[in-house]
Amino acid sequence: MNQQSIGEKAHRVAFVTAGAGAGIGAAIVARLARDGLDVVISDAHERRANELADGLSQEHGREFISLTLDVTDETAVRAAIDEVVRRRGRLDVLVNNAGWSRIEPVAEMSVETWRRCIDVDLNGTFYCMRHALPHMIAQHGGAIVNISSIAAWETSAEHGAAYSAAKAAVLALTRVAAAENGRHGVRVNAVAPGLIYNDFLRKIYPEDFFAGYAEHRSLVGRVGRPDDVAALVAFLVSEEAGYITGEVYGVSGGVSPHA
Repeated sequence: MNQQSIGEKAHRVAFVTAGAGAGIGAAIVARLARDGLDVVISDAHERRANELADGLSQEHGREFISLTLDVTDETAVRAAIDEVVRRRGRLDVLVNNAGWSRIEPVAEMSVETWRRCIDVDLNGTFYCMRHALPHMIAQHGGAIVNISSIAAWETSAEHGAAYSAAKAAVLALTRVAAAENGRHGVRVNAVAPGLIYNDFLRKIYPEDFFAGYAEHRSLVGRVGRPDDVAALVAFLVSEEAGYITGEVYGVSGGVSPHA
């Protein structure tokens, strides 16, 4: 498809990683698109990303770009972000949603599991921030939201040590990047979801797990939905959140409040 034509209404440009799945990423993409942002969808699954971009283009009557991306490949991340700026002229919003986990006890964890989890969840977030920030600094503004997890602060074996460690590191990365870049007009925040339902989880947990979680753990009597996270992300990247940076917001139905 062609670049946005001269005279066409300009939209803020957002880049979302792992944006084409059935869960949080796709919900964020859909919400930002409804809010009028020009969303560039990146995902490791090319067909899935292309289908979502085509569907949004038809729904909203404007072009949405999809890019196939492995966030652990730093060279590919740099090329993808440079392509976004080349095709759209700017980059206003980055949402780091890519994640990976395999639960293995520390005493039995393979080095491959540890490295893969750190590489996707932490290094991938860093690579995207590293190459997005110079563009945002140059244009004197931008907003970044990193998707962490309540695993970052829970004392629990539920999430696995590698995932918990990576997501805790994302919070530190978020806070330092916010401190470094506020003077450039760039805000950096994080969202830490609890249990957010998606179809993939049906393959991991039996149906009664979700009912039990809603009844005995959630303070609002239900499991989280991807739209719950997307709504908060949409607020944090909006002008209404202009005085918010360096913060971490939990979305857990009160299961793991944190201050």
